[in-house]
Amino acid sequence: MKDLRKLTYSAMLLAIAMISMVVKGAGSVFVIFITGAIVNACIIIDTYLCGLIWGVILSIITPVAAYFISPNPVHQTIPIVVPCIMAGNAILAAAVALLGKKDGMGRLNGFMLPLSMLTGSVAKSAFMGIVISLIILPNMLPEAMMGKLAALQFSFSLVQLFAALVGSVYAFIVLKIVGRRAENL
Repeated sequence: MKDLRKLTYSAMLLAIAMISMVVKGAGSVFVIFITGAIVNACIIIDTYLCGLIWGVILSIITPVAAYFISPNPVHQTIPIVVPCIMAGNAILAAAVALLGKKDGMGRLNGFMLPLSMLTGSVAKSAFMGIVISLIILPNMLPEAMMGKLAALQFSFSLVQLFAALVGSVYAFIVLKIVGRRAENL
């Protein structure tokens, strides 16, 4: 029964993440920050409530879904970016799973969870900033897109940090509100 409950939570969080990707396709500049934050929040919530495996599954599915739902010119031109995003998401999930412990009563730990989210956000953006922004983009970006290199590097480093931190705030608020009911997984 617990596995079915975890599957249900994960499916709902995946649906929320995918809906945010559809909205991203609408094209507003600010929607990118909202979409990334929602996807990060879904990964954090899923990892915290259901465990690392479920968080990693969501970390893998969301970039693939984004590839098809809201195509990005960089993803389409350099598909190797997608597995790097998966790895960045998995780093965030791993930090939450390893550091975001519950207290002895099974309740949300007020200090360790935010610390795990902060650590995961920084580690995710550092990984993506180094691998995508500093290695992949300068070496694989087509010549026609090189004029956008600085903006793309910013997008795959600091924007990722901002989105992960905002997603962490969203996740913390949601977990504080529904945490006690949902933690009985």
